[in-house]
Amino acid sequence: MAFSSNRTDSDELQEQHEINVTPFIDVMLVLLIIFMVAAPLATVTVPVKLPAVAAPTQPKSDDPTYLTLQQDLTLILGEGDKINQQNLAQALKQHGIETQQQILIRADSKVEYGQFMALMNQLTKAGYSQVALVGLEHESDVTQ
Repeated sequence: MAFSSNRTDSDELQEQHEINVTPFIDVMLVLLIIFMVAAPLATVTVPVKLPAVAAPTQPKSDDPTYLTLQQDLTLILGEGDKINQQNLAQALKQHGIETQQQILIRADSKVEYGQFMALMNQLTKAGYSQVALVGLEHESDVTQ
């Protein structure tokens, strides 16, 4: 409840029937900032520790297909579909991924090079030629 400071003939203060919206706007701005910070963090649900790269970043395609190779050599397609590495070509075709579609590989930094190259060879033999690697964008993380 607010009061007017204008003096009238009577000594009584008059009530103003208006809502003070300033605290409401402050709360809404804080919530907007929280959502803006939290939204990019919720894009990938499969945990994997990526190695860092020093190459310049490439533009992303509209609808990329992610293939995640975890530390225990488990393959995950997209947001959580586990697939068998022996049946990789069949699993990709069952999910509707064409050979000309780009596949982005996210491999854990603890995966051995030989295991990673075996996955790359399987994709090449299956006819997938547009394969890209995903890594951290900060070069300072390479030394860790």
